[in-house]
Amino acid sequence: MAERDIVVIGASRGGFQGLKVLVSQLPADLPAAVFIVLHIGRHASVLPDLLTGWGPLTARYATHGEAVQRGTIRVAPPDRHLVLSEGRVWLNDGAKENFARPAADPLFRSAAMEYGARVVGVVMSGDLDDGAAGLANIRAQQGFAIVQNPADCESPGMPRAALESCGADLLCSEHELSRCIQAAVKGTKAESVWKEAEMSKRVFEQEARIAASGIADPETLDEVGVRSALTCPDCGGALWRIKDDRPMRYRCHTGHAFTGLSLEDGIESRTEEAVWSAIRAVHERVIFARERQRWAERAGNQEQIDIEQARIEEGERVADLLREAMQATAASAD
Repeated sequence: MAERDIVVIGASRGGFQGLKVLVSQLPADLPAAVFIVLHIGRHASVLPDLLTGWGPLTARYATHGEAVQRGTIRVAPPDRHLVLSEGRVWLNDGAKENFARPAADPLFRSAAMEYGARVVGVVMSGDLDDGAAGLANIRAQQGFAIVQNPADCESPGMPRAALESCGADLLCSEHELSRCIQAAVKGTKAESVWKEAEMSKRVFEQEARIAASGIADPETLDEVGVRSALTCPDCGGALWRIKDDRPMRYRCHTGHAFTGLSLEDGIESRTEEAVWSAIRAVHERVIFARERQRWAERAGNQEQIDIEQARIEEGERVADLLREAMQATAASAD
């Protein structure tokens, strides 16, 4: 079995406490390089300093072009994707994936391409499904998959999505994560990925090259996906559904990428924005009709008063229907 010396970790809401527990239990002589993506967006963070203070390993933000080094922890900086290639760490401000930058999927995917079976992928607490496709990438390259037990998470979305995507070699609580990572690094045997959850290696490698290049020609995306009727919630461009459905995922030609839950969340948000925009437009029509009605009253024009009253009543009916639709949408989401 090839040695495992690359550990990649993805976490979001609820993952902060888990990372504290994890690094406090890792040994100072861990024979692996650890890379962490926590969904922090553009916000400045002292996470590396905290991680260093919590455990024996030195943590800091990754720097562009630095060599991969065992026994260290590198954290994705705010608003930058962290990827691994040619034995080095690279940062980029490419398109968001699953509405996140930094995102776990680019890190996981690049690690799988570069290091294959040497990778240990870890998905911790978080919303939606970032990391699900990336963990499937890792398992497609015979890497090792660890997932925090959804029942142990503040936010079980990411772990659940990862399990549905490709399963796991080890399922553990946050207090067991360090032990599981050390076991994986030392050579614990990986489970076989069940056939229904096995990602196509050919499609993965093509998609990884497309993702690394950023903006892609439609013809290039046609090689790995099928053009869908859906549009990107981030930029409005056409979306391609990747032919391999494990997990279901989409990508646009500007580089935005989504797995199923993230795309659903984006569509719901855009739908809500559209309904509120419609409510605003109808309400403005009612306001304008009332102003014209007052003008007609000052002019003594009864016919115009009646016309504007009809417009007001029609607008109020439409606004009520839109509000009911919004409430029904919110109820179904709950």
